[in-house]
Amino acid sequence: MSWITWGLILTGVGLNAAAQLLLKVATRPLAHFSTFSADALGNAVMILFRSLPFWTGMICYGASVCVWLAALSKAPVSTAYPMLSLGYVVVAAVSVLWLGESMAPAKVLGIALICAGVFLVSRSSD
Repeated sequence: MSWITWGLILTGVGLNAAAQLLLKVATRPLAHFSTFSADALGNAVMILFRSLPFWTGMICYGASVCVWLAALSKAPVSTAYPMLSLGYVVVAAVSVLWLGESMAPAKVLGIALICAGVFLVSRSSD
């Protein structure tokens, strides 16, 4: 695959990971809702609709779909699709650094296995 194809794949993965992280930030103010009711749902929707991280995350999702379509037009899906797993790696690392989440040894091992799998898929020939 060309460097442009790899760039499209990695950009799509990055945009998707950014969307996940931004939506997590957008939902932090919703943590205090303890009941599920029409009022709580309405309030949650209003909070999200006024949230810059929510809208930025949604824009990242839309952009990731556009970039991903371009990537799929150039790469075999059997190679491109497993690369989406890199999103788990990015989200886990950034959630520790930016959101203060924890990283247990089992998570680190799982991420290492994902990286090994992505490496093997990227090195295999069609």
